[in-house]
Amino acid sequence: MKKTTESNSKYNALEKMSVKELLVNINNEDKTVPLIIEKIIPKIEKLVTVIVKQMKQGGRLFYIGAGTSGRLGIVDASECPPTFGVPQGLVIGLIAGGDKAIRKAVEFAEDDTQQGWKDLQQNKINPKDVVIGIAASGSTPYVIGALEQCNKNNILTACIVCNKGSNVAKVSKHKIEVIVGPEFVTGSTRMKSGTAQKLILNMISTSVMIQMGRVKGNKMVDMKLSNNKLVDRGTKMVSDELKISYKKAQELLLKSGSVRKAVENYKK
Repeated sequence: MKKTTESNSKYNALEKMSVKELLVNINNEDKTVPLIIEKIIPKIEKLVTVIVKQMKQGGRLFYIGAGTSGRLGIVDASECPPTFGVPQGLVIGLIAGGDKAIRKAVEFAEDDTQQGWKDLQQNKINPKDVVIGIAASGSTPYVIGALEQCNKNNILTACIVCNKGSNVAKVSKHKIEVIVGPEFVTGSTRMKSGTAQKLILNMISTSVMIQMGRVKGNKMVDMKLSNNKLVDRGTKMVSDELKISYKKAQELLLKSGSVRKAVENYKK
């Protein structure tokens, strides 16, 4: 079966296009992605609900992928602790080829059907956890092998893929198939497919963290105060919430360590 992600681009003679034509056409293709995601929100909803349930029982969320897909999972996972104040290791991103593959492609790493499960085992994977395989093609052996072993060990599996009826989807309990169509540059899944995966990962992790009580109102009240920008943001949040001066709010924030604790300590 021909993969949609490998289908010929709707555009040709790209090298003859002006810069403006290239940008407009790429943008036109990108615009289609959120509308495609909109149609599969019910499936994303089911997955988020399951993840929240597992996390409330002490489970973790794993993303596993290769290449662009693996990197997107790592980006999303790495943003959870600073944004939501959750412990390192609650959301974990794994990539074929290990950490060095984040910056530089590791040849044939994605073709190893055993390594994905080994990587999960190194993180003491257990039945409380949820594993999401991310693969635009839906045919990555590294991901398929990992999900198959998860199924055998009673670990919940899901996927984000960009082809219908893929092998990754076949071994996933929760299938998120986001069919974005041919890429602007034929086969370059770092484009629309990658955009779709990034948007869905944003939706999943943000919704999960809100459901886990990590946002109050619309504010990141548990964010880590890891730079001056975040200290300033947190200070303004405390000042607005408690109706106190910026200076007093900052003193309280730095003493308490988070917006949530600052507000709670002031109200005691």
